[in-house]
Amino acid sequence: MSGSTMSPVLRGSWLYGTVLLTLACYAVTIAFAPAAGHPPAAALGTLLFLGTSVHVASTAWFWTVGAVRRHMLASPGRYLVAPAVLVAGSALLAAALPAAAFGWVLPGFLAWQFFHFQKQNLGLAALAATSYGAGGLSRSERRAVTGAGLAGIVGLLARPGLLQLGVDPRLEPLRPFAAAGYGLCVLAGLALLVRRPRGRRPVPFVLVQLLCLLFFLPAFCFDSPYAAVAGLTAAHGYQYLVIMGLVAAGGRRAGLDRLLSLALLLNIALLLGTGLNLASHLHGASAPGGRALYGGYLGLVAAHFVVDAGLWRLRDAFPRAFLADRLPYLVPHPRPSQPTGRPGDPTAGTPVPAGGRGD
Repeated sequence: MSGSTMSPVLRGSWLYGTVLLTLACYAVTIAFAPAAGHPPAAALGTLLFLGTSVHVASTAWFWTVGAVRRHMLASPGRYLVAPAVLVAGSALLAAALPAAAFGWVLPGFLAWQFFHFQKQNLGLAALAATSYGAGGLSRSERRAVTGAGLAGIVGLLARPGLLQLGVDPRLEPLRPFAAAGYGLCVLAGLALLVRRPRGRRPVPFVLVQLLCLLFFLPAFCFDSPYAAVAGLTAAHGYQYLVIMGLVAAGGRRAGLDRLLSLALLLNIALLLGTGLNLASHLHGASAPGGRALYGGYLGLVAAHFVVDAGLWRLRDAFPRAFLADRLPYLVPHPRPSQPTGRPGDPTAGTPVPAGGRGD
């Protein structure tokens, strides 16, 4: 098949695969959520392992791509200094503080993590809009998606039991307001969808926009941590793995090069993800060394937020050119008359769904 013939197939595979995987993550985690105080079944644990530690570890694959590596080395503040400070600082802080005291770091970390989730969702919606000819997201549409995420974050922090936190930030009185705010943002997002001209709301875009607006709905519907939160976490990770697989296999390269790139991504993600997964279970370690490893794990996850925020931000020239080369059916090459980032370009600054920032 020619590239033009394959483009709709690849675009549809990304979009519908992402939607189905997201819904499947919700369905499985809700259906097989264990009772309070019980560990998840092995199958559910594997699902979460792939959607959490493995997806974070897959970011390291970018260091194997020469062009991306040179771009990161040219911006050491974001890609070297900030990750090193986050990892070392978190490790030292976890080792120096008692476990109970370090627990107060977790609400802030989780708030950042869930905000990262919703920024990825914003990227999903924006990419679906531009790749399916719906035009760019309006400022109001972006605010509706972002607001729904912020309300979801407050709702989760107001129920620390859902996050299995050992500390209570005393935000319970805010939960009804968070639920109301979430509902208003969803209704606003739906109204904005309806107001779009018919030609600017193709079905694929509508599906993704609905998915993004309703992403935090389980947080307000369930009392089980796994039913309320695990689906969000797994869905975020699988969305990321889908786009990473497409990037690794994309571009104008020979078939063998594509297979080797995919194999490299798979091995890096699984090997490093296994190490991250082991460190993630050391939150209750009594020895300072064990707590330091757990702190380092949190720092690496935070570094993943920072690195992705740069590598997937299409308002910048390099990410846009790299992704347009790898995923031309999703990220159009900038037209010569409209340089990357020009305010008049409806696709300028459109983030792609891998934790990139939309601001």
